[in-house]
Amino acid sequence: MALLEVRNLTKVFPLGESIFGGAAKSYVRAVDDVSLDIESGETLGLVGESGSGKSTLGRLVLRLIEPTSGSIRFDGHDLLAASRGEMRRLRRDMQIIFQDPFGSLDPRMRVEEIVSEPLIIHERMSASAGAPSFSRSLRKGGIRTRVAELLRAVALDESALGRFPHEFSGGQRQRIGIARALALHPRFIVADEPVSALDVSVGAQIVNLLAQLQREFGLTYLFISHSMPVVRYLATRIAVMYRGKIVEVGPTAQITTQPSHPYTRTLLQATPEVAV
Repeated sequence: MALLEVRNLTKVFPLGESIFGGAAKSYVRAVDDVSLDIESGETLGLVGESGSGKSTLGRLVLRLIEPTSGSIRFDGHDLLAASRGEMRRLRRDMQIIFQDPFGSLDPRMRVEEIVSEPLIIHERMSASAGAPSFSRSLRKGGIRTRVAELLRAVALDESALGRFPHEFSGGQRQRIGIARALALHPRFIVADEPVSALDVSVGAQIVNLLAQLQREFGLTYLFISHSMPVVRYLATRIAVMYRGKIVEVGPTAQITTQPSHPYTRTLLQATPEVAV
């Protein structure tokens, strides 16, 4: 059974109200009848140009936004039928790495606070629900120790703990975001254009780090990008998205050497090679 199963997923956004203040007169189908599976331990690369619906799909599968129709199952659980308590438990296994390594970090918080925030929030939620604490061992050993371990996992020094995001480079900030995503020991991560805001050499380092972390922690990725070379390097399989639809999906070697859809061929021809 696949770790993530998506069937006929659709998201429709209204395009403003009518001139008389009534319901919207037009709509855009940002995600249009999408079905896909992601197996445990694999990386599915989701590639397409800006505006194709990739990021919307990534947020839908995590239920950060609600779909218009369709179904999402994670590890056998129906996410759209899950109660708040069930979703709270499932969210420990499902995390996201954002595109903007600065905008996704609170500039008023120190690195220790940023990375420990998921641990503290889920601890409080568990306590308020009367559930056993999932981080009792963390309290005993110290959340600070756990945060330091996470920073080391993303190749940052413990001296970063007391510093603010503006004191780091873009690549270092993205490493902080990755450490935060790893805090709850997730199984599945949506990486939403995680290197698009970085220069090529720094982006290559981040991609290599993600591959290393996948091997170490057995992670499953939905890796979203507009860059076919980057996706080709990291992904087990590739899904090509165009105007809200998945137009082609298959093993990486097949998609990159024998694409069947004209849009995929256009992407391959338009994207320069990137050394990773």
